[in-house]
Amino acid sequence: QVQLVESGGALAHPGGSLGLSCAASGSIFSSSLMGWYRQAPGKQRELVARITRAGSTDYVDSVKGRFTISRDNAENTVYLQMNSLKPEDTAVYYCNARASWSGSGYNYWGQGTQVTVSS
Repeated sequence: QVQLVESGGALAHPGGSLGLSCAASGSIFSSSLMGWYRQAPGKQRELVARITRAGSTDYVDSVKGRFTISRDNAENTVYLQMNSLKPEDTAVYYCNARASWSGSGYNYWGQGTQVTVSS
């Protein structure tokens, strides 16, 4: 069993920055594919960014150049640095750990952390 605990969600102004963290318990972190997803009110959950075991990254087009995902396997933590925030970034952000992008194998979610971007 893996537990994922997100932190760092807050209220930010447009153009501001926030950093999210996701701490994972258990011994599978370094072998997991990690991702950040978000869900805005009335919308489906969407992938924001993901990172492989080796550190290769991928982003949804709307955050490219503004968000950066990274991981520290020694600390069992994945990060999401969010810059140049926009009101449309407002959502609950979820951390995800999985065995494969196809969905086979384990698939764990954190409880979510609220990010609100407003003036």
